[in-house]
Amino acid sequence: MKYTQLGRTGLKVSRLVLGTMNFGPQTDEADSHAIMDAALDAGINFFDTANVYGWGENKGRTEQIIGNWFAKSAAHRDKVVLATKVYGNMAADGDAWPNHDKLSALNIRRAVDASLKRLQTDHIDVYQFHHVDRRTPFEEIWQAIDVLVQQGKILYVGSSNFPGYKIAQANEIAARRGGTIGLVSEQCLYNLAERRAEMEVIPAAEEYGLGVIPWSPLHGGLLGGVIKKEVEGGRRASGRAADSLANTTIRAQIQAYEDLLDKHGVEPGEAALAWLLTRPGVTGPIVGPRTAEQLESAIRAVELELSEELLSGLDEIFPGPGPSPEAFAW
Repeated sequence: MKYTQLGRTGLKVSRLVLGTMNFGPQTDEADSHAIMDAALDAGINFFDTANVYGWGENKGRTEQIIGNWFAKSAAHRDKVVLATKVYGNMAADGDAWPNHDKLSALNIRRAVDASLKRLQTDHIDVYQFHHVDRRTPFEEIWQAIDVLVQQGKILYVGSSNFPGYKIAQANEIAARRGGTIGLVSEQCLYNLAERRAEMEVIPAAEEYGLGVIPWSPLHGGLLGGVIKKEVEGGRRASGRAADSLANTTIRAQIQAYEDLLDKHGVEPGEAALAWLLTRPGVTGPIVGPRTAEQLESAIRAVELELSEELLSGLDEIFPGPGPSPEAFAW
């Protein structure tokens, strides 16, 4: 496994991030623990989750599964850089109550204590804002975070799904307050088929020293060889990937992508991850395996070297918006 610094911090993290959203809803606890064991054995030390994972009546279940894994061995928690998120309402569906969601100081305090209990740990390494809260000023947010840092409950703070201007606003206010490190990472939707983050989010992250952690690196499975799997009688596309393939233009684009990679003898899913690892500012993509086999495929991407010819071909199929601010002007 290869490692890098998380943004401008001294924290060393693996070039792949283990995403745990499937733990509970799609992968049972035993298999989830096996995947975490395999990830740690492979050198993956950066685990990402969120308080709402588990979804519906099972919100918090994913954190509980991780917490039970930590409880098996002190070495697990010692080796893992743990990231979780706050924002969503944790009340049972239909029982939402004021101040039980978003980023008020009250909810941040409540949410971090609840996550610590579920995760069976005394601190969270990277505490992430899952979405922008338009109603809560950053002065209030940073005041709450400062208290948690002083208490030793969290070490670093990251954002998720933030536009570029909010990254700038958050860190400028943190700088004016003094003593607050500000955001150190941004978790955003970014992959070959969805490159809008290159216009503002990634430039802002680079300017302010945030590590970029792309989620959905295979774009809901669309970049994982879906057409080839259909032809071979394997698992058919579903959800967002199936909806996208119903568009003839997108289907032709994905077919061209798979044909290019077949020509170069590279697996589509591994190429999509390897491409992200070549992008400026990217710390590492989040991989959310449902099985140990999917994790093995993702790990191979770290060592995969994409030729200049292949990179150019990928750019032709999936052209990005171009450099900012030129992309806005011409």
